[in-house]
Amino acid sequence: MGSTAQGYADAYLDRNSPLYVDAITVSPYLGIGSVDPMIDTALANDAGVFVLALTSNPEGPQVQHAVTADGRSVGGLVLDAVASRNAGVEGLGSIGAVVGATIELPSDLGIGNLDVNGPLLVPGIGAQGGTLDDVRRIFGDAARNVLPTSSREVLAAGPDKVALHDAALVAIETFAPLGATTSAG
Repeated sequence: MGSTAQGYADAYLDRNSPLYVDAITVSPYLGIGSVDPMIDTALANDAGVFVLALTSNPEGPQVQHAVTADGRSVGGLVLDAVASRNAGVEGLGSIGAVVGATIELPSDLGIGNLDVNGPLLVPGIGAQGGTLDDVRRIFGDAARNVLPTSSREVLAAGPDKVALHDAALVAIETFAPLGATTSAG
């Protein structure tokens, strides 16, 4: 897995690659160490990585809420790993987590604070049911680091460019009270 992950990292996160991007989303469910090549390459190239942690798709809890031998949830361990990569970073770290806007956090999962000292990419806004109130409830103080995404909501206004623009502005204005940067894509 390591050489394959490094190949993807080189293709997308190395500044010298024609496919270079400034951030990528990765799945840690082959083991959290399986994303280390992506993280290391991103950090070496001033890029970022979003690690899937607690997604809002209905199938997600099968894996993400599974409890390990020490009583922690898999999703909680992923969040801890992201936080450890951002430890000691002044400001917001370059490693973020993906946490859905419509998740429910059972108290027995051992997931407390969602603040990983990095950005929180939050899908599930708008057409998928997530609201500003949901984000405030789920993320608490970490809501300041939320990057809410409302792709379906915005794209539903298309294909008219003006309507798409207006829908994106509504999304931005809706989440402005968080002080977060809103992504319409």
